[in-house]
Parts: sequence; C-alpha cells; structure tokens
Amino acid sequence: MAGHSKWANIKHRKGVQDARRGKIFTKLIREITIAARMGGGGDPKLNPRLRAAVDKALDANMTRDTIERAIKRGTGELEGAQYEEVHYEGYGPAGVAILVECTTDNRTRTVGEVRHAFSRHGGNLGQDGSVAFLFTKTGVLVYPAGASEDRIMEAALEAGADDVITDQDGSIEVLTTPEAFHAVLEAMGKHGLKPEQAEIQQRAATSAPVAGVDAENLLKLLEALDDLDDVQSVYSNADLPDALLKQAS
Repeated sequence: MAGHSKWANIKHRKGVQDARRGKIFTKLIREITIAARMGGGGDPKLNPRLRAAVDKALDANMTRDTIERAIKRGTGELEGAQYEEVHYEGYGPAGVAILVECTTDNRTRTVGEVRHAFSRHGGNLGQDGSVAFLFTKTGVLVYPAGASEDRIMEAALEAGADDVITDQDGSIEVLTTPEAFHAVLEAMGKHGLKPEQAEIQQRAATSAPVAGVDAENLLKLLEALDDLDDVQSVYSNADLPDALLKQAS
C-alpha cells in the first residue's frame, strides 16, 4: 500500500501547486456541485459527501462565496452546466491497474481525452469492470512523519478506525470505512490530531512494483490523466521507486 500512499501524497502536493493556477478550484467546484445535487441536498451538515467537498475547498483557500455558488448550482438555485460522474478503467506500463474518476458535461470529449492520455504514455483503456474490482473505497487520514504514532493509534482505535499504518517514509495513515470517515475525522480533531490530508480514496488491495522506464512512463501517464480538466481523481496499484517519487515531488 506504500506506493499508493506516496502517489496520493504526490497528488496532494501537485494539488497545492495547481491551486495557485486555479485549476484545482475547477475540480473542487465540480465535486461540490455534484455532491449538492446527488449526495443529499445543499446542507453540508446533512450531506456527508458535500461536507467533505466543502472541507477540501476551504483547505485550498476557496472563498465561502464561491462554495455557496457551487452548492446553489448543484441544488438548481443557480443555472450552470450539468455534470455527471463517470469512471474509466485501464492499464498502464507493466500492466499496472488504473482507475480514473471524472465529472463531465460531455462524455465524448472526456473519454477521448482519457483514451489519448493512455495511448500516448504506453497504456490502454479497458472495459468497465476490468480493474475496478481491485479497488475499495476507503477513508484515509494522513499524518506527516514525526507525528506521535502512539497518540494517533490510541485516538484512531477509540474513534472506530479500521487500521493505522506507518509508511516507509514515516507518514502515518488512519484507515476507515467511508461511512465512518467523518466521525473518525471529527474525533481525531477533538484530540488535537488534525491530518495534513483527509479524503475518501480508492485503495488497491495489492500493489504492483514497477521500475525503470516502465515506472517513468507510468508516472507520466498518471500525471497526464490528473492534469485533464474532467478528471477528479486517478488511482493505481503501482509501487513506484522512492527515487522517482522524490524527483516527481
């Protein structure tokens, strides 16, 4: 699982960089809009998915006015593009499994862009169900290296988390079911343990080591997919070399 975690952390750092260009705002606004429309209404207190999206937007320094407008577009109080969720599955170099989650108002455009990214970087788009079975939705709270493992472990287990994992780089992950994610996040906050990253991810059950040219091409593919406007999240079961990951960050 370490490779997946590191890629998630790379995405997080890329996200901070993208936020300066406003690109991540587009993705966050789409998620807020869809969550308000499909997740159970425009009140974050009653809509866990919307609450997670709003929290992420606030962490990215999005203004509350922008968030409110996105919510109103989702509930129909304001006009705007109607987005839907789609996902695509495929294989990268060395046969690595890749799951791509998108929001789009034009499926033809989106699938074309995703297919082009796969083919350009040595991968290929697969059929529905080809790799999705390898992934499970999981709540993930990430704490940086140096955080107190004992404190986190005690608070997490008391809060009802499923597991606590210390990665090779020293970072600590608290894993939960999607249903328990917000309760665990709140409980950890009450103990003064705010994570540097918290979201519901698709986690691969097993990892696939990738090295050499395949690893370099795979990283380019993951980044190319992540850079597409319609792509919300990219997940893989790759275990990439530390040196390559450090270079990418």
